[in-house]
Amino acid sequence: MAILQQLAQALADQTIEIVDLTHTLETRIPVIQLPAEFRQSAPFKIEEISRFDERGPLWYWNNFSCGEHTGTHFDAPIHWITGKDYPDGATDTIAVQKFMAPACVIDVSDRVRDDEDYLLTIADVEQWEAKHGRIPEGSWVLMRTGWSTRQYTDAFLNHKADGGHSPGPDSQLPLWLANERNVIGWGTEPVGTDAGQAHALAKPFPCHHDMHGSNKFGLSSLANLHLLPPTGSVLITPPLKIKQGSGSPCRVLALVEKNARQR
Repeated sequence: MAILQQLAQALADQTIEIVDLTHTLETRIPVIQLPAEFRQSAPFKIEEISRFDERGPLWYWNNFSCGEHTGTHFDAPIHWITGKDYPDGATDTIAVQKFMAPACVIDVSDRVRDDEDYLLTIADVEQWEAKHGRIPEGSWVLMRTGWSTRQYTDAFLNHKADGGHSPGPDSQLPLWLANERNVIGWGTEPVGTDAGQAHALAKPFPCHHDMHGSNKFGLSSLANLHLLPPTGSVLITPPLKIKQGSGSPCRVLALVEKNARQR
């Protein structure tokens, strides 16, 4: 009990800060676009039911609808064909203990400014580890790129004649993170966990293929990664408990010790 009381006190006196890593769900939120031959995810839609009026004099509420992978969202293993057979791989079957985990933040925003298709490599991660220490088992690895500043603009999806363009992991990194570091998942600022041109890699969509094939998770469209230290934060990531859900919009929060970013 003492540990929980200490946590409650640290939250009350803001020794531990809560950072919101989530974009607001609204009708202009960008949604990933697939090639025309595939069925598309519906855009976010909200419809007012009543607002203190003749439709309901004492209450305000809305209907909303969207695809599971809309806005800041959680990817469950059954989202991809390689993870479809895990009995604990859906949003309603994942063990709740896995919805809180430490995070490592790898900042490559300076490189992405010069190359919007930048691919993070194993060598990049090993270079980061040389400075910050080995990635602990069960951690989230978050790729900080500055991409979230593009939210609500055409530059977020960044579609060109050959499809979307955005940074992500290279072909080898996701499987290495899953096997050699036993991470819990991979998170990014763009619309998906894979790079925009991941379909053209030697191993297409490596994050989806290898992370979900290893029963690991994904987080996309994250915000405010610049407010997290390289190590030491803890993410809270519970998706909606949708029956056999492949993912869901998610209010991603981070617990961060005060002044940790300056250490």
